[in-house]
Amino acid sequence: MIRSRSGKDDMSDSPVKTRRDGAILEVTLDRPKANAIDLVTSRVMGDVFREFRDDPDLRVAILTGAGEKFFCPGWDLKAAADGDEVDGDYGVGGFGGLQEMRDMNKPVIAAVNGIACGGGLELAISADMIIAADHATFALPEIRSGTVADAASVKLPKRIPYHIAMELLLTGRWFDAEEAHRWGLVNEIVPADSLMERAWDLAALLASGPPLVYAAIKEIVRDAEDAKFQDAMNRITKRQLRTVDVLYDSEDQLEGAKAFAEKRDPVWKGK
Repeated sequence: MIRSRSGKDDMSDSPVKTRRDGAILEVTLDRPKANAIDLVTSRVMGDVFREFRDDPDLRVAILTGAGEKFFCPGWDLKAAADGDEVDGDYGVGGFGGLQEMRDMNKPVIAAVNGIACGGGLELAISADMIIAADHATFALPEIRSGTVADAASVKLPKRIPYHIAMELLLTGRWFDAEEAHRWGLVNEIVPADSLMERAWDLAALLASGPPLVYAAIKEIVRDAEDAKFQDAMNRITKRQLRTVDVLYDSEDQLEGAKAFAEKRDPVWKGK
């Protein structure tokens, strides 16, 4: 599905566009008018992120939305009215292909270019870093339609102060990029016309780093989320995590030490 290797767009008839340049993959949700996600789109996104995860030549992904108004408003209520079931088959990776993707051990950057609400906000917080355009707005309005923001109810109180997370979940109120940054929900705010340039600059920085270390960091963070400190440390030091075991026997581990001793930049091979 991901075929372009020269910065060219791919999958022109798909609700998900990809642009691949070197080790970076840009994924753009493109479903006019608002980039809402139905079951078909979610399954396509899952396929894209699975291929990104499994491609050894790709190191970083950027997720954004087409246009200037919407990143993603979440679940497509019109599709639901036409028969899409809320508990239907979202495909590998769950809703939006990212929030339940197993073993996603590569960095993902969300470039939020406008409205990110409901499942769209849940999709953004499934990324590792969030860059927001200065006009971006956020909300979890599920409460107003008599349903639950399930992934956000799990993740948000672990990302920002508990009482703020509960306020946002229980009221469904809107908040802007400045407030999101104040609570640590987004990493930085940039002018809208600089959003993708900044996302690509950050992706290039990450792509130049050690992929095996990134993988170990992501697995350690996931594994330790609900673990006691010493239990988590024991699993690391005893090499019970696959990515840590791979890292400690890798050429990259030795290369890092050699480069430091030789006072040069390391050359990461991902093996």
